[in-house]
Formats: sequence, structure tokens, C-alpha cells
Amino acid sequence: MHYSELAAELETVAHELADAARDSILPYFRQEFLEVESKEENSWDPVTAADREAESAMRKILSSRRPNDGILGEELEPVEGKTGLTWVLDPIDGTRGFLCGAPTWGVLIAVAAEKGPIFGIVDQPYTKERFVGGFGRCWMDGPSGRRNLQVRTGKSLERATLATTYPEIGTKAECAAFRRLADRVLLVRYGMDCYAYALLAAGQIDLVVEAGLKPFDAHAPIALVRAAGGIATDWNGNAAHAGGRMVAAATESLHRVALEELNGGLCRTPTLSLNS
Repeated sequence: MHYSELAAELETVAHELADAARDSILPYFRQEFLEVESKEENSWDPVTAADREAESAMRKILSSRRPNDGILGEELEPVEGKTGLTWVLDPIDGTRGFLCGAPTWGVLIAVAAEKGPIFGIVDQPYTKERFVGGFGRCWMDGPSGRRNLQVRTGKSLERATLATTYPEIGTKAECAAFRRLADRVLLVRYGMDCYAYALLAAGQIDLVVEAGLKPFDAHAPIALVRAAGGIATDWNGNAAHAGGRMVAAATESLHRVALEELNGGLCRTPTLSLNS
């Protein structure tokens, strides 16, 4: 989908959502009064008032500006739409980082059609960085102004930088697979949540590998990475927007080698290309 009147409207609304989420979240960031609950009984899955208020603020705008679109959000019930478009929202991706005061969390906003995300925003309210991708364009706005985004090329796996959120990524088998890949790259960084995908789109790192993702974790990063010229699939080279395991790579060659390492040397032929 290229730029059109509809694309312009969707983009405008997405920025309104990001602005509203910023306003809702920042009063809570690095504040001692913030209360934390867990969404799970048997494991710690933190959620705060900032998460809920930000998603509520975004949904309020959508109910006015795009009332017939669907909504899939992390904190509230899904809304079935009539237009074939769904807004996929994660008000704070990286709540654990948020609770630590680290500016590596972000607001994820995506527009999805039948085959997956077509537009995405990764917004970091505290640093005032907004990474935007879709409809044939990709850029970031930040303290230094606006610049176009493009993944970097020409890096071999041995010179690449790899990021993931948790050192103990996924199951024991998934962790072992990740270690095979990590042992071959130049540098591994942990704990950046969605910010890692923004850095990949900005040409700062080369690979992001994760497991255990939910759909609202995946949509906006996929749209952003692809708009910047990268590729994002599951560990078998298939679509990843439903969640689970994801590999995001700057180039097809890095993506192919990453799939081989993650699958124990078994070459997986990607079904998605850079232009999918």
C-alpha cells in the first residue's frame, strides 16, 4: 500500500494516538508513587496505571476518528471492525524497563490489514524519539530533527550486532538456539525491548531475535523494519505478526544465516522477501 488519502489519514491518526500515549505515560515515568500489579497469578507480568491510561486514551481517539476499524490492544478487550483495518496497540512495550527508569520501552502503534501490518510507529516518549514506517516511507523525529531511516548493509555475521530482550530467551531449546547465533556475532546487547527494532531500522544494529512475543509486540516493529529495508519473519522464515518467535535482520544474507543457526544448521528458505 503506497501513500494515498487513506494512508495520510491513518498516519495522522497514528500520530494523534502516539501524542496521547506520551501525555498519559510521562507523568508516571521515574516516579516513586507508581503502583505495579501482575496480570498473571503464577508469573510476574507487570502492568501499571500508565499502561491502562495510555491505551484508554488511544482508544478514545479511535472511537471518534476511526470508529469502524478494529482494535487489538494489550490491556483491554479487542474490538471487531468493519473496514478490514485493525489498530494494534501496546501502550508500554517493555514495562520492566519502564519500572527500572530505563528509556528503552516504547509505545507501539500499528495498522494491520488482512495479511499483516502496513504501518507502524515505535515511540519513545522520554527521549522524544518517534520512529515511523509504512506506505513507502520511513523516518524518525527526535531531538536532532527529522531524518530518513534505512537499515545498514555490508555487515557479515561475524561483524554484526545482535539484540534481544532477555538473556534467557524463551525455552531452554530456544535459548540454546540463540546462543549458537550469539556465539558467531561481534556484539550482543540485551534488554532493549522494542527500542532494538528502532535501532535496527536506524542502521545502528543488524539483528534482533526474540521468542514469546504477543501480536501487539510484533506488528509495529515488523512494519518499521520492513519500511527501512529490512526483513522480519518467524524463525522458519514465515510471517511473524501473530507473535511467538521473531528474527529481524538488516539484510537477506544476515537473515538467512540467522535462520540456519537458530535451526541447528538446517537452512530454512524464507517465504517473505524484503519487499513483502
